[in-house]
Order: sequence, then structure tokens, then C-alpha cells
Amino acid sequence: MGATFGQIYAVFKLRIGVAITLCALAGLAVAPGQGLPAWKIAVLALAVLVSSASAGAFNQYAERALDARMARTRNRPFATGEWRPGWYWPVGIVALLAVAVLGAGVALNPAAALYVFLGAFVYGVVYTVWLKRRTAWNIVVGGLAGSFAVLAGGAAVGHELSPTVAILAAVLFLWTPPHFWSLATALHEDYAAARVPMLPVVIGDAAAAKVILGHTVALVALSLLPVFYGLGWVYLVGAVVGGAWFVWKSLALVRSPGPVAAIANFKASLAQLGLLLLGAILDGWLLG
Repeated sequence: MGATFGQIYAVFKLRIGVAITLCALAGLAVAPGQGLPAWKIAVLALAVLVSSASAGAFNQYAERALDARMARTRNRPFATGEWRPGWYWPVGIVALLAVAVLGAGVALNPAAALYVFLGAFVYGVVYTVWLKRRTAWNIVVGGLAGSFAVLAGGAAVGHELSPTVAILAAVLFLWTPPHFWSLATALHEDYAAARVPMLPVVIGDAAAAKVILGHTVALVALSLLPVFYGLGWVYLVGAVVGGAWFVWKSLALVRSPGPVAAIANFKASLAQLGLLLLGAILDGWLLG
């Protein structure tokens, strides 16, 4: 049973799904106006989690041959053959996404449902199928998945275009590339051997580190702006502490571009995002 749960957790990328769900809750928390009843918040969270899970499963289903060629992913169930591919997988994945989108549309509104769909579509189709093996800027567009989750949260109360929601969505768009490029730097040889054109493979680790630093500085600076639109000290502390740590580690990566500094920067990106989202949720719901 433990092995089965572990495989489900891996195939549906539930760790990423939880992070995407927190993005949606943060978008809801910082949106102006009245909040939602608890059951609607639960529907929002579940819809985003399920849609993200469907995209994650499709990613692993579609990339099973590529995953088998990479050390990081060769033990995934589809890559090893433990989970056999078949027509029922795409059908089931589409059904999961349909349930998530329909649930958001009925319980919340059409705009929220649209953003729930777009988040999964961008990751599952635009990034995985169209861009990943074709361009070094694949993950830049893929970063929209997190942005759409934030917008889904704002749209749930009809304020997806409010300054705080829009800025937070833009921060998520800028966050994904340095986060993933740091991992790609640490796994440079793996991606190069599989001929996946991640930025460090295409332009080299040193040049990629400078691009990573530029993205990091931009997203951290942008993350401070919601304070001028009503968010308070809890959000500010999270944004400053997490942002400073991320910038510091990105500078270290520029000074020493390689696997050790890249993994440290990857971990710093996770800490920065966690502090930012937690700050937004606490500030929006407890102090707002």
C-alpha cells in the first residue's frame, strides 16, 4: 500500500499540486472585497489541486520515454513500466480535469473555472508537448501555470485583475524560471544527455546563472509592491526575508556556477515562495 501511495504521489505530482493550491489560496487571500464561505474555499483548493494533478499525470504519461533516459526520472512508474500506458490514461486524465473545471464553474464562477483549466493546459500541453524539447524558454511560458492559480483565487471573488492579485501572479511568472533553471544547472549533464534544451544546457551554466540572478532580483523587487496596495507587515517580512535569501543564493550561483550552488539556490527559491505565500495568506485572512 505504501509503495502504491508513493507511486500515486509521484505520478500525479502532488507536491507541486499542493504548492499550486497554495498559490490559489494566496490569490484569494489578497483579493479585495468579501471572502468566500469555507465550502467554496474548499472547492477552489480541491479544483486547483485536481487540475494540477491531472496535468502532472499527463506530463509523466507523455514523457515516459524521455523520463527513462534521465537519471532523475528513470524510476518513475511510467518510465519503469510498472504503470502500463494505454488509452484509458488520457481519458481518465481529461475526466479529472473536467471534474475540476466543472466544479469551479458551478461553485464559483466561469472566470475561476477558466483559470483552473488554463493552469493545467499550459503545463500539460503548452510546456510538456509544445515547448519543452524545442526551446530554452520552455519553462518561462510554463511559469504561467502558477500565475493562473493565483488568478483563479482572485477570480473566485471577482477580483483577478486587482493590483495585489495581478502583482502576485506576475511574481509567480517570474519565479518559475530561476527555480527550475537552478535545478537544470545542477542536473546539466542529465538534461544534455537527454537533449532537452534547458537554458543552462544551451548557453552554459555561467551565463544561465546571470539570467537566474536577473529574474530573481526582478521577482523579489516586484514582490514588495503589494505592500503599497494594502498588504501589511506579515507579508512584508515574508517577502523581505525569503527574497533576500533567494538573491543571496543567486549571487553565490553567479560567483560559483555549478551543482552545489545551484541546488542551494533551488532550495532558496522554495523557501522564498513558501514565505511569500504564507505571508500573503496570513496577512490577507488574519490581518486583512
